[in-house]
Formats: sequence, C-alpha cells, structure tokens
Amino acid sequence: MALQCGIVGLPNVGKSTLFNCLSNAKAQAANFPFCTIEPNVGVITVPDDRLTKLAELVNPQKIVPNTIEIVDIAGLVKGASKGEGLGNQFLGNIRATNAIIHVLRCFDDGNVVHVDGSVDPIRDKEIIDTELQLKDLDTVVKRIQKVEKMAKTGGDKDAKRTFEILSLVKNHIESGKSARTAPISEEDFDFISDLSLLTVKPVLYVCNVDESSVNTGNKYVDLVKDAVKEENAEVLIISAKIESEIAELEDYEERQMFLSDLGLTESGVSKLIRAAYKLLNLYTYFTAGVQEVRAWTITKGFTAPQAAGVIHSDFEKGFIRAEVIKYNDFVTLGSESACKEAGKLGVEGKTYVVEDGDIMHFRFNV
Repeated sequence: MALQCGIVGLPNVGKSTLFNCLSNAKAQAANFPFCTIEPNVGVITVPDDRLTKLAELVNPQKIVPNTIEIVDIAGLVKGASKGEGLGNQFLGNIRATNAIIHVLRCFDDGNVVHVDGSVDPIRDKEIIDTELQLKDLDTVVKRIQKVEKMAKTGGDKDAKRTFEILSLVKNHIESGKSARTAPISEEDFDFISDLSLLTVKPVLYVCNVDESSVNTGNKYVDLVKDAVKEENAEVLIISAKIESEIAELEDYEERQMFLSDLGLTESGVSKLIRAAYKLLNLYTYFTAGVQEVRAWTITKGFTAPQAAGVIHSDFEKGFIRAEVIKYNDFVTLGSESACKEAGKLGVEGKTYVVEDGDIMHFRFNV
C-alpha cells in the first residue's frame, strides 16, 4: 500500500527541519531502507519492535519493514486557494496524500523570525485551515451546480441525497469548519468521496517546542489542544531542534544516552512515524520465514483474503485458508513448529478479520 502523509506548516515553524530529521530516519533502524523519490519525498520505515523480535527468532536472510512516504509540501501563502504563490501546486500535493501532518510553532526564539512577526500557533493553524477550506468550498459549490437540477427535477435518489450532503458540507465549511467535522456519517461521505476534499483528510498536529518543553508542553501547546479538541485529532509534542541533534549522532548507544539525559525513552521522529501510521487506521501483520521476515500494511478490519491480496492479487482470488499464529504465542514459544505442537496455530477462513500483529501464512490456488 503506497501511503503518503504530507507535512504542512508556515515558514519558520520547523517543518523543513522536521522533514530533514524524518529523512534521516534510517539512523533509527540501520538495517532498514530509506530512499528519496523526489527532493521533497522521503520513504521512511515504521518503527516496530515486533519485527525486530521476530527477526531475532527466525534469523531470516532479509527483513522488510512497513514504510510510509512523507511529503514536504511547500509553497503555502495567504491566497493559496486562489493560486497565489505556489498555491495550486501546494494544494495539489495535499490532495494526493492520505493524511496531513500539520506543524505548528510553539516556541519563542528571537533569532528565528516568524513570517507574521509573532508566535501564535492558533493563527498559523487558521491560515492553513482557511486556505484548505476555501479550496474545498470551491470544489463543493461546483459539484452542487452540477447535481442541483437533477436533484430537484428528476427521480434520481442518489442525486438528491448527494445534493443534500453537499449542501450540509457547504454550510459547515462556510461556518469556518473543516469537512471532516461535518455532522454526517461515513456512508454519507461515500457519496462525495470522489471530490477528494482536502479538509476530510485526518490530521496530526505537531507542536514544535523548545527543549525545556518537550516533556511537559507549554502554554502554546495548551492553546493548540484546546483549539482542536472537537476535531478528534491527535496532538504530538516534538522539539525539531532536539531531533536534528539526534539525527547527527551515528551511534545507536549515543542516541539512547542523549535521549535518556533529556528524560525521553524514544525520539520524537519515531513517535511521529508511529502516530502517522495510526492516524491512517492501519494494522500490521507479519510473514516469517527463513528467507524473509516482513511486515505488511493493511487497513483495520481487513479479512484474511483482503490481507492476502496485499501480497499479490492472486492470493486473494484463489484464497483457500490462512494459517495464523498470534505474535505473543510465537515469541513465547520461539518458533512456528513449537506453536504447531502446542496447538497455537489457527486455521482461518474467508471471514476471519485480521488482528494487529498476526503472523500469517496463506494457502491459495489459482
């Protein structure tokens, strides 16, 4: 699954610094791959101790982790929704992503000039929100113009329902709110999913703080948390300055000592990557053999055939059954053969819903 999270933020909030730290995420797990697709796109690994533990037990020839693409989206200025600056490119890049990582400046530093002259994360948030909302409003209005006549004069029930949903979303956006908080069901959103509205995308707010606030937050973080409490969005506290210092350390032990001295158990980058993965409502299952131990990305709620299809479409088409071992059982007993002997290998059919951490082997026939 090609998954993308776009990093957005105004100039001098720490967005580029954070992206550069993410681009060095390979240092967090030296054996895992990192590559650059374009100058502003990085493929980074999802930290998962379970994969490391399985690899220790199986000793495979190859280890393949889950990955997420992080896109550094630049070019936002006031008026982006109308094409100002790099507005069209900026908004087009966001449209292509699955989720948004919104970086907000939550630190005071006279040496780092803010584009608007003062530190105000709520104002910064509203600038980006407004541009996205205006673009969505334009998209919604254009669609309303197309379906309104069919909805009012014809017998097309879908057109009528679509018009009703669009009208509700239009009013919601005009009130200064993002489409994701509109009071409609997931089924209703399906009627307008083809619009790829920008403000429907899930958001992770990253508060970039000074070193002294990384464990506790500060007054700016409190303001952000209060401002987004109705959005059902997660707020993550990170110090981009600390992350940049960690990225410069080559040795794993040095990084761990550095984190320990700051009272941290892991880097903010690792937390952000995992939070982004969670934001997209994703699960991980594993395949484990001597040739390869691999993590596979699926959407929460996938059935066994759907999970098999992530490996290859033929696996889903010709699905017969799945052999499933729970992660804790595998780690406790130490091997697949030991799990079989202990009766811990389950045989599951087409209706089985895959759980996070399942170790799976598929039987299929095409």
